[in-house]
Amino acid sequence: MLGPVECRDGAGRPVRLGGPRHREVVARLLVARRRVVPVDRLVADLWEEPPPGATGAVRTFVAELRRALEPGRRPRTPSRLLATEGPGYVLRPDPGADAVDAWHFEAEVARAAGLAPAEAAPVLDAALATWRGPAYADFPGARWAHAERARLAELRLHAVERRADALIRSGAPREAVWDLDAHVAEHPWREDGWHLLATALLRSGRQGDALGVLRRARQVLADQLGADPGPGLARLEREVLRQADHPDEAAPATGDEVWSSAAAAYEGSVPARSPARLEATASLLRELAVTGAGGLGAARRHRAAAVAAAERTGDAELAARVIGVYDVPAVWTRVDDPDAARTVVRTAERVLARLPGDAPETVRARLLASVAVESRGDALAEGALPRAADPPGRAREPWRRRARQAADEAESAARRLHDAPLLAFALNGTFLQSFAHCGQAARRDAIGAELVRLARTHGLLGPEVLGRLIRVQALAGLGDLPGADHQATIADHLADRYERPLARVFTTWYRALRTTLATPAATEATEATEAAYAEAIALLPTCGMPGFATGLPALTRLAPVVRAGALPAPEAFAEADWGPYAPWVRPLLLLGDNRPDEAREALRTAPRPPHDLMAEPMWCLLARAAALADDPVLAARAAVVLGPAEGQQAGAASGLLTFGPVATYLAEAREAAGG
Repeated sequence: MLGPVECRDGAGRPVRLGGPRHREVVARLLVARRRVVPVDRLVADLWEEPPPGATGAVRTFVAELRRALEPGRRPRTPSRLLATEGPGYVLRPDPGADAVDAWHFEAEVARAAGLAPAEAAPVLDAALATWRGPAYADFPGARWAHAERARLAELRLHAVERRADALIRSGAPREAVWDLDAHVAEHPWREDGWHLLATALLRSGRQGDALGVLRRARQVLADQLGADPGPGLARLEREVLRQADHPDEAAPATGDEVWSSAAAAYEGSVPARSPARLEATASLLRELAVTGAGGLGAARRHRAAAVAAAERTGDAELAARVIGVYDVPAVWTRVDDPDAARTVVRTAERVLARLPGDAPETVRARLLASVAVESRGDALAEGALPRAADPPGRAREPWRRRARQAADEAESAARRLHDAPLLAFALNGTFLQSFAHCGQAARRDAIGAELVRLARTHGLLGPEVLGRLIRVQALAGLGDLPGADHQATIADHLADRYERPLARVFTTWYRALRTTLATPAATEATEATEAAYAEAIALLPTCGMPGFATGLPALTRLAPVVRAGALPAPEAFAEADWGPYAPWVRPLLLLGDNRPDEAREALRTAPRPPHDLMAEPMWCLLARAAALADDPVLAARAAVVLGPAEGQQAGAASGLLTFGPVATYLAEAREAAGG
C-alpha cells in the first residue's frame, strides 16, 4: 500500500491482481482494517456514477481476486483471505506476518517508541525504507483513500523526525542533517523539523549554520503561515545566540551527557563486586520497567538474574532490598512470565526465612508485598508455594492463601510505619489479591481511590497512575462511565507528561470498551466499536505485556456474538488465537459446531477460571455453555460464583470488553440448575 498497490506471494514473487479496479478493490478492503465493506459501499467508492451492472462487476472482481490470491484453494471451498460476510466482503491477511506494509510500518514506528535511541534509529530506518511512493499512489483522487493516505503521510513525517531525534540522542547528529534539510524544505510548516535540524547542526559543531536555519525558519513561518516561531524554536535560537556571544562558555550539558558522565563516574568509583552495584542495578531496572515496552521487557529479563545474584551473596538483607526495591506498579492480573514470577516468590520466601530478627521492618514488608504482587492471578498455580518460613511441623498453606496473607501483612506494616511508598506498594499487592470473589469492583475502586490520595499527598507518580487505572476498571464495572472517563483523562495526562507510555495501552482499551457500554441495549458491534477495538488491538504487538495481550483480539470478536445470545460459528473462529482463555471458550465453540457430547466433556475438564480481572466473563461463558449442554451441576456452581456480580456488566471491570449483563448469564445458569 505504501506506493502503487502491489501484491507478492510468500516467496516474494509478484501476484497479478488484474486491472486497476481489481487493485482498487483490494486497497479499499484493506483500508477497512479487517472489517466488512458492504457491496453497495464498494460500488459507491469505485464509481462516481455507477454504471448498470456495477454490483455484478464487483462480484466478478472479487471472484477473480480470490483466484489470484489463493490459487491453491479448492473449488467451492470458502475463502479464508477474501471472505463474504453478511452484505459485503472482508479482506483478512494474517495480522502477525507483516502481510500489509502499511500495517507493518505502523507497528514498527510504535515499537521504536519504546526503544533506546541507538536501537530506535535502525528500526525507523527499516520502516521508512518500506515506502515506495505516496500511499495508495495509483488512486490519487479516490475519496475513500483520502483520510487513510493523509494519516499514513503524517505518520511517515513523524517517523522521519523521530529517526532524526534518535540519531541526535545516540551521538550521531551529522547523520541526521542531510535528511532533515530535505525534510524542512519539503514540509516547511513543521516546527519540529526545523528544531531538529538546528539541534543536529549545533551538536555537529556548526553553530553558525544552526543559527542560519533558525532564522530561515522564522522567515518561512512568517511568509507562509503569518506566524512567529513557537516557544521551542525561540528558546533554541536564544541558546544558539548565547553560545555565539560567549564561545568560551561550555554549553549546558544535555540529559544524555549527564547520564554518560555520571555512569562513567560510577564505574570508576564503585568496585566491580560491590553489593552497591546490585542494589543500583535493581533500582535501575525498576525505572527501566516504566519507560515503555522495550524497557519493560529488558527489566523483566534482567531482574531474575539480579535476584539470583543477590541471594548468592549470602546477605539476606541485601537480597531483600534487591527484591523489594522493584515496586513497579502492576494493574493487570496475569503475569507476563509465570516462571520468573515463581522464581522471585520462592526466593523471597527463602530470604524471609533467613532475615535476622533485627532486620528493618520495612525490608520485611517489601518482601511480603513482592510476594503478593508476583503471586497475582494464577502465577503460582503449578502446585503449592513452598513455605520455607514455616516452623517445623506446621502445615503449609495453599499458595493463594499465602499470597493474600502476605498482602495483608505488608499493608498492616506500612500503615504502622507511616511509610507512604511502602503503603502504595502494599496496596498494589492488596489490589492484585482482591479477586477471590466476583463482584468486587466497589472494593477495588476504594483501593484505587486511596492510592490516588496517597500519591497526591506524597508526590508519588507511579502509584497515582496505578490508582487512576484501577479506578478506570472498577468504575467501568460499576457502570459509572463519567467517573471512569475522568480517571482515564487524568491517567493520559500523567502518562504524557511523565513518559509513562504503557498507561495509554489501558486507557485506549477502556475507550474501546466504552463504545459498547455507552449503548448497553446494543448487542452487535457497531462500526465505531470495531474502529476503536482495531486501534486498541494495534497496540498489543508492541506493548511488551504478553500476559495482557495474548488472546484478547479473539475475545473482542466473540463478545458481540455472545451478547446477542448466539453460538459462535466454527468457521468464523477457525484461526482464532484464544491464548489462556481457550479452556472456557472451547465448550461454546463445540456447541456452535453441534458437538454437544464433546462440549459436555470440555465442561467437565475445564479448570476453574483464575482469580483475576477476566474471571467474571469466563464464568459467564461457562454458565451459558452449562445451560445449553444441560450440565446442572456446573450451572449451579456458576450461579453461586456470579451471584455477587449480578448488577454488573460481564467483563467491564477489566476495562477491556463486555459480554453483556451478568444477570443474563445468571438467569440462564439458575434455570439450568433447576431454579
